[in-house]
Amino acid sequence: MRKINIVTDCTSDLTDDLIQKHDIKVLPLYVTFGDESYRDGIDITTEELYEKVEQYNSLPKTAALPPVQFTELFSTYSQDEDVIFMGIGSNFSGTFQNAYLASQDFENVYVIDSQNLSSGIGLLLLKLAKLRDQGLNTPQIIKEINKIIPLVRTQFAINTLEYLHMGGRCSGTTKIFGTLLKIKPIIRVIDGKMEVTKKPRGKFNKALEALLDYVKDDLGNIDEDYVMVTHSLAKAEADYLISELKDNLNIHNIIETRASGVISTHCGPRTIGILYITKQ
Repeated sequence: MRKINIVTDCTSDLTDDLIQKHDIKVLPLYVTFGDESYRDGIDITTEELYEKVEQYNSLPKTAALPPVQFTELFSTYSQDEDVIFMGIGSNFSGTFQNAYLASQDFENVYVIDSQNLSSGIGLLLLKLAKLRDQGLNTPQIIKEINKIIPLVRTQFAINTLEYLHMGGRCSGTTKIFGTLLKIKPIIRVIDGKMEVTKKPRGKFNKALEALLDYVKDDLGNIDEDYVMVTHSLAKAEADYLISELKDNLNIHNIIETRASGVISTHCGPRTIGILYITKQ
């Protein structure tokens, strides 16, 4: 049986314990303020990133890893082993394309488009690790993961429109009116792209209830392995959602994770999501 190595990037937002338990290699992406570049999660924390956004009054630039870095990494693995890379989806970053280009020089490297972000990727990685540990070979694993990708449910509530505006994802007019109306948009990943699906108004707890409504709609069809509550400095909100999921919806396989700096750059503080895989 050939050894199968799993590689991802930092946007998959898995906890350190899960990364170590499942022997997953994580590559940092970069955030750049002015002339200074930082490896996400290594040279800069999410808290420090937000501090620098306030300092510079602008978002950092985020960059995909270049093909040469993937080539260097893939070269470190023996030809007697397989490597599967799955990171941020192709519609969100050039990382997938660069990894794919580098993989063309290796017969033992395989690249999967997660079509997702944050712990939506993390859920797929955990499935991948489970299939590997069950003894499936690489082609079998890739076939099964591609079946699961459309079943991932990723939805986040956004507390502030400021970061969407600074990132060019909403106009100044939309930001002004959205702020005045206290809109807390719900963003879902659908067919590999982000879409605004609900626009709760008022206090942020209305957005939290909208997230729980999605779970209620899928109740009975949710994969039992893991449900993720992922957030960017929204600990109180995470505690509330976890309590609701456990006490009222009888979901107990919950993992709390924190959004990486790259993910946080595009959504802002107190963003929070519930992510899971459906059975069909």
